[in-house]
Amino acid sequence: MIPEDVKIIFRLIKSNPVSLAGLIIVAGFIIVGIIAPFIVPYPEDAWGEVYHMERRFQPPSWEHPFGTDAMGRDVFSRVILGARFSLIIAVGVVGLALIIGIPVGLVAGYVGGKLGTALMRITDMFLAFPPLLLAIALAATLGRGLVNTIIALAISWWPWYARLVYVQVNSIKSLPYVDAARIIGLHPLAIMFKHVLPNALTPVTVQAALDMGSAILEAAGLSFLGVGVKPPTPEWGLLVTEGWTSINIAWWISLFPGLAILITVLGFNLLADAVREAGDPRLRRILLVGRKI
Repeated sequence: MIPEDVKIIFRLIKSNPVSLAGLIIVAGFIIVGIIAPFIVPYPEDAWGEVYHMERRFQPPSWEHPFGTDAMGRDVFSRVILGARFSLIIAVGVVGLALIIGIPVGLVAGYVGGKLGTALMRITDMFLAFPPLLLAIALAATLGRGLVNTIIALAISWWPWYARLVYVQVNSIKSLPYVDAARIIGLHPLAIMFKHVLPNALTPVTVQAALDMGSAILEAAGLSFLGVGVKPPTPEWGLLVTEGWTSINIAWWISLFPGLAILITVLGFNLLADAVREAGDPRLRRILLVGRKI
């Protein structure tokens, strides 16, 4: 059975063409990412297992809609398969950052005292570094690779979730229903996870939706700088990098993976904005009345 809040969110999204476009883009990206290995027209080209020097730098055509790269590989196949790696990066980075950040912020906000202060000072220490700079340093230290890219980005991002949850928990833990739970003798862990955390997750959900797109963008940046995913993995940022050296004679190699990044990040941002509107009770009430849904 679908919860009522989820139904309202979908109704709000369907009533707004911009939000609906974001949902369609994100849903399409996820579907393509899952089925990509089964739909690419040239699987060996997609994985970078073969080279076709006789057809290198061919412009877009019916046979190769996105043209071919410097090794004669079909760019369309590599962009389609790249959606899977971008999906893995987005889910991996945000998921790992949430796994680290939410417990830290929850414990620091609810328990407080010396433990809370110590956890927040550690969080502030990470926040003192620009996230991208910290991710570059970590990726360069760990070495190139998909898993190392995910770890580097997650370590640089978890403090934002910890700080966000900390602020939310601090404002919730003194509410009457939490005091009532303490009075009737509920265990502190039960109060934290059943009564405090669920009511602190709305801004975290919005931030996670935004960060899905940002994770793809940041991973592309790491690959472009040479510290991200290793070739011949068809990650979108790496595909842009591969085409950059020959941009004057083969513009299509960088253009199409760059457009894929642009459209996907835009879709996540539009969807996150819709979730933010639906998660705010006052704004949601205004929108429901204004759109008559």
